[in-house]
Amino acid sequence: MASFLDPWIVLISAHPWLAYLALFLAALLEAIPVLGAVIPGSTIILALSALVPGGELGLGPVLAAAISGAMLGDGMAFWIGHRAQRKILSAWPLSSYPRLIARSEAFFHRWGTLAVLFARFVPPIRAFVPVTAGALGMPPPRFYAINIPAILLWAAVHVLPGVLAVSALHEYTGIPHHSGIGKHYWIVTVIGGALVASVAAWIIRKLKRRAPPS
Repeated sequence: MASFLDPWIVLISAHPWLAYLALFLAALLEAIPVLGAVIPGSTIILALSALVPGGELGLGPVLAAAISGAMLGDGMAFWIGHRAQRKILSAWPLSSYPRLIARSEAFFHRWGTLAVLFARFVPPIRAFVPVTAGALGMPPPRFYAINIPAILLWAAVHVLPGVLAVSALHEYTGIPHHSGIGKHYWIVTVIGGALVASVAAWIIRKLKRRAPPS
């Protein structure tokens, strides 16, 4: 795995704008309905955060790329829902995901304004709550008053663990930072954890569908 990652890390070191673009697009696409249910944006952000301690990427630009992408994605989804109102929820392509739309509406009705905050940390409805909030008539000032702090918190939660974990690994284990082992461990752990979680979620959905109705 280290030999597989090394060429990518070298490429990013030479062209860091590619990584910042990837971070921006990951955050943007993850916030768009339907696409956000399949794009592993959080995994990409968590993994690339490992490149901050070694200087391949800067902490400020990484946070800025993730925040701006998420704000643009959430904002577009909200305004589409705000302009189209409820009919957007039954139009294609959202009509192909009735269960997620129903979950998003239930989530919104349960938590109200706070649903915009909580949904940022609950995939896959994260991608559906902004458009649902707009469709159900949440005023734009109220949406942004909770959405902006939610995105700032979300970005910090996704970027800082990798930075701290890799820094601590080199600091307390005596591994030379130039060896790159710490970032390899973190990236492999994040990708492996995401794959395990995806398989587990798929198995759970299959079991629920096969379970007889009570």
